[in-house]
Amino acid sequence: MVLSEKVNQLMEWASKRSVIRMNGDKFRRLVKAPPRNYSVIVMFTALQPHRQCVVCKQADEEYQILANSWRYSSAFTNKIFFAMVDFDEGSDVFQMLNMNSAPTFINFPAKGKPKRGDTYELQVRGFAAEQLARWVADRTDVNIRVIRPPNYAGPLMLGLLLAVIGGLVYLRGSNLDFLYNKTGWAFAALCFVLAMTSGQMWNHIRGPPYAHKNPHTGQVNYIHGSSQAQFVAETHIVLLFNGGVTLGMVLLHEAATSDMDVGKRKIMCIAGIGLVVLFFSWLLSVFRSKYHGYPYSFLMS
Repeated sequence: MVLSEKVNQLMEWASKRSVIRMNGDKFRRLVKAPPRNYSVIVMFTALQPHRQCVVCKQADEEYQILANSWRYSSAFTNKIFFAMVDFDEGSDVFQMLNMNSAPTFINFPAKGKPKRGDTYELQVRGFAAEQLARWVADRTDVNIRVIRPPNYAGPLMLGLLLAVIGGLVYLRGSNLDFLYNKTGWAFAALCFVLAMTSGQMWNHIRGPPYAHKNPHTGQVNYIHGSSQAQFVAETHIVLLFNGGVTLGMVLLHEAATSDMDVGKRKIMCIAGIGLVVLFFSWLLSVFRSKYHGYPYSFLMS
């Protein structure tokens, strides 16, 4: 195919679908074979249900958002195209590239072969559309403003919360002592602090996968091995460990200040010490697994 035929074909497909689905033949003709004056961002994935690739589906949603943001922007040109190769439609492409994991994002530049930086670091950066857009801008000099579909979950939840508070105030207008309940406010604040310190905001910004399954051994990793990234499951684990340490400290405080009999206070004290020691040891072991070379450990290595 001559260059003009390639560009016209890609533009026709892009006008119908922001992400062009490719099999082995289309990939070899339009991506691998010269001549080419355009870049192609390709997501290699496995979306069929029997593949059970949850991360692939999550990454595909963000990839579609990125591609749609480019396709329907005023700056849209034929300088860059977004494509997808599914393993069940193009297993020969996976074999050609010696690829054994999905999802994987690769930029095929207009000139030359892909370099090391043209493979997206999914485990480090996550698959959020905004992160993909920054990587695309770095590799192609094409800046894409990500436009997400309207998400009404936040306003609905806020409205529901305000409705609940308003209902409580209306029903208990003569007795608003519950608004001055220190235990309730302390518990709410504690839940917020645990959520933030465990990395929930990082997950919201970066959009990391829930976990990682080794394609060779089938082993599932819930803790990321790098200090520069994390999995969603890792956030939940750290939240649980922090909650265990906090509960232990609360029991110790109650054992020291409550008016209960000595026997119960001793049981609370022992339980508090046990929780603090156990969960802090687990927290430290997670820290050691991410910061290689950290010399200290406690109970568990």
